Amino acid sequence: MRKVTFGVANSLDNFIARVDDAVDWLRWTPEVSAIMSKFWKTIDTVIMCRRTYDIARKMGSSAYPGVKNVVFSLTLKVSPDPNVELVSGDAVGYLRKLKAGNGKGICVMGGGVLANSLLEADLIDEIGVNIHPVLLGSGIPLFGTMRREVELELEESKVLKNGCVYLLYRVKRSRERSKGTSRRPARGPSKKVGA
Repeated sequence: MRKVTFGVANSLDNFIARVDDAVDWLRWTPEVSAIMSKFWKTIDTVIMCRRTYDIARKMGSSAYPGVKNVVFSLTLKVSPDPNVELVSGDAVGYLRKLKAGNGKGICVMGGGVLANSLLEADLIDEIGVNIHPVLLGSGIPLFGTMRREVELELEESKVLKNGCVYLLYRVKRSRERSKGTSRRPARGPSKKVGA
């Protein structure tokens, strides 16, 4: 079974982008690049929602080299890049099949709506968060309302020289959570993935 990691950067008040999708507040440094380079060697697939992909394209990354690029979208009909596989169907079903196959790890990048649905389906194994020392005040939230509680176990923490804090959490599996832990009552369905 392949490991699935949700990787994201967020502000201290838990936004992943400004209201207009801008990420000009992100602090990229050699230290962050070193963490990413080490992680990149463990994966061979990157998946993201269309909104995150659009942000990456604006930053000059149409497709990540050396890995399979998958974008989930309900509105795009043709991939803007021959190196990007476009998926318009069920993200949960697609990742479940991908995870059960052979290969290195899989990185779910960026968008919280996509991560929400995959966490609810018990498909994400770990969450890597780079918390930036800024309060944006408003923006796109890291996570929306979920139908169930997801318990995490801290695996690694590191204070970076630029003031960011890198955290790596292991997601506890459903069977682990059911051993004597209380659960939040079920809520309404989460938002659809892709746009």
